[in-house]
Amino acid sequence: MNQALIGDRARAIGLRTLKRAAGAVTRLVPISTPVLLVGPDSAARLGRAVADFGHRRVLLVTDAVVMELGLTASLTDALAAAGVQVTVFAAVTADAPIAVIEQGLALYTSHACEAIVAFGGGSVMDAAKVIGLAAANDKPPRQLVGYFRGRHGPAPIYAVPTTAGTGSEVTVAAIISDPEAGTKMMVADSRLVPEMAALDPALMTGLPPAVTAATGMDALTHAVEACISGWANDTTDRWALAAAGMIWEHLPRAWSNGNDLHSREQMALASTYAGLAFTRANVGNVHAIAHQLGGRYHVPHGLANAVMLPSVLRFSLPDAAPRLARLARRVGLAGRGDTALAKKFVDGVQALNDALQIPRTLEALREEDLPALATAACHEADFNYPVPRRMTQADAEALLRQVLPAAAPAAKAAKPRTQPRTQRRAAASSKAAISE
Repeated sequence: MNQALIGDRARAIGLRTLKRAAGAVTRLVPISTPVLLVGPDSAARLGRAVADFGHRRVLLVTDAVVMELGLTASLTDALAAAGVQVTVFAAVTADAPIAVIEQGLALYTSHACEAIVAFGGGSVMDAAKVIGLAAANDKPPRQLVGYFRGRHGPAPIYAVPTTAGTGSEVTVAAIISDPEAGTKMMVADSRLVPEMAALDPALMTGLPPAVTAATGMDALTHAVEACISGWANDTTDRWALAAAGMIWEHLPRAWSNGNDLHSREQMALASTYAGLAFTRANVGNVHAIAHQLGGRYHVPHGLANAVMLPSVLRFSLPDAAPRLARLARRVGLAGRGDTALAKKFVDGVQALNDALQIPRTLEALREEDLPALATAACHEADFNYPVPRRMTQADAEALLRQVLPAAAPAAKAAKPRTQPRTQRRAAASSKAAISE
């Protein structure tokens, strides 16, 4: 047998052993669940709660779009009425660059803040987490990359997500980036979970359909990868299956009618459930590839996940069929046998992508970049994720090649319902994905 093949198989066996051990440890690590405030006006209720907890100087971490749209008004009004001094840091951009986080950290320190409220998408919440951890440990953000790099837990963090996708309001990790190096990095600590989160569907009604689709498929990816993970258990399965069923039903509704408050609220809850699931069960090969696409080309994370999900699930079919069949049953698909049901679920994911007008290819992707992207994706998956089927270099390159720009079948779908052209929606249409 080829020596390289023997070495690769030995490495794979060793990694599986290490990941099984890590999974056993993960089950024992205490991870808190934030208090959830759900429904219209929950952002204002969170503001009152922050004041009730005795914080008097708060850093509000957000982005320029959220500020332009005036979405924070109910929260900041509640804080001001309670005598809380609010310092606004609205410079967060996509992928939470380290340099931007350093700016927020300097502002937090110079204003002697006591707590942080993250108001925005995943990048905003991730930036807030790292600012809080860096401030508590008097460490630069770059030194916190990895697992449990801070001696102390972060300053108290509160979250108001404005998209239904990342689940960052309940997770133990933050993804940050180094744009110069073209890389994304993870800061992970079980104490990074926010104290409280407000799931306010009224904040999401102005999201344009494309952002609704990408962030919603991001949440579905979290649920699916948690369900087929080697670390899945009865508790994570409950969260993941509930999230998948809710997304399957309500994402098309929220996409076609952005003013559907009920579906917006259900999507916000589903995103949170999926976040709770993958916090324990972890993610997989879809994320391993998507992180490389985001780092190199700045493809929005939700879009990268959505485009890669069907191909990676087909690759996983031989080893994940029983788990995928369980997902199929949960979303209402019928069929005989796990293999047939699993294939039907994967086809259903592609059909959902097509209905939401998510492209089948990524225009930024280049053939010459495939080897480096595949190498980085395999390294990330090998050392972090309990995947049902391990990718080799050749596997990863083949998966990426499937989404190279090419003449892909055009997806036929109904157009989303036209929404009133308010200032908020006009701004959101061009900019809302900034902190996805």
